[in-house]
Amino acid sequence: MLLPIVLLAACNPKNEPVRLQGEAQGTYYTIAYYDEQHRNLQPQIDSLLHDFDLTASLWEENSIIRKVNRHEDSVINDMFNDLLEKSWTINEYTNGAFNCEIGALVNLYGFGFKNREDVTEHQIDSLLSYVRSSETIVGTFVEDSIYKKIFLSEGVELDFNAIAQGYSVDFIARMFDSLGIESYLIDVGGEVIAKGLKHNGEPWTVGIERPAENKYSEQEIETAIGLHDMSVVTSGNYRKYYEKDGVRYSHTIDPATGRPVSHSLLSVSVVSREAWYADAMATSFMVMGLEKSLQFIAEHPDNPDIQAVFFIYDDHGEYKTYATPEFQQLIIEK
Repeated sequence: MLLPIVLLAACNPKNEPVRLQGEAQGTYYTIAYYDEQHRNLQPQIDSLLHDFDLTASLWEENSIIRKVNRHEDSVINDMFNDLLEKSWTINEYTNGAFNCEIGALVNLYGFGFKNREDVTEHQIDSLLSYVRSSETIVGTFVEDSIYKKIFLSEGVELDFNAIAQGYSVDFIARMFDSLGIESYLIDVGGEVIAKGLKHNGEPWTVGIERPAENKYSEQEIETAIGLHDMSVVTSGNYRKYYEKDGVRYSHTIDPATGRPVSHSLLSVSVVSREAWYADAMATSFMVMGLEKSLQFIAEHPDNPDIQAVFFIYDDHGEYKTYATPEFQQLIIEK
């Protein structure tokens, strides 16, 4: 559900950061960090991401989330519990625009790990009735000080994809913090966190992608922002969709209707202090659409973690952008 953000960071050749690249979660990661010891942290990073996949990846057959969704008597760890609690918090905060319990609907449309089916109104309404149930989680109990067990009501499947990648970025960042690394930029599949400044004293530079015409279009940078101790995540509908009878169906599912959203919002980039939060809010705004998102931001003026820029086609087919004042202050190139 998230789109790549292209890194534009430049650095002083005399003070080159350590640069790492790899693959994880079905996408790439690119990391740059300043370390006086010039340590190669790739093995630790790969190990962290592997552990994360074993908890939250729907593409990992034996991950905790897959076991929970199969209604197996699965023991969950603190990371799983944290993802679940954060998801519920954002669900309440956004009045239901964010919902981690729509996994079965996501799979029905073919946006998960299963092939798309011929979707019927009956199937949608049936699965939606489970999502709307107040008894989705029929019981949790503490087994010991570390682990819990969780049981879902029949028909419910969890999906952390709208928060997981951002969470994994924060996960790596915490490791860097614990190692005393104070300046770094982490990009996992376009979800970015920047800590500290480059050695020339400037913030890290991150490009925001212009919404593409379709999934096959090449990337084009719309603007660039300077990041310092902040994260940025982009969510959009222009690369992940399917077409049927000439109609394009977005991968963003509205939890209220159980159907793909259909509005003018092409993508949104959200800046906040933590990547998981930016990830969740970007998804929530894609569900809300432009008008409801702007209204939501206006109703929460004291929240510093919803700086955003929106990209739309208006009713006349004209391409437009809307940026919050706080986001505009971050822009360094156009």
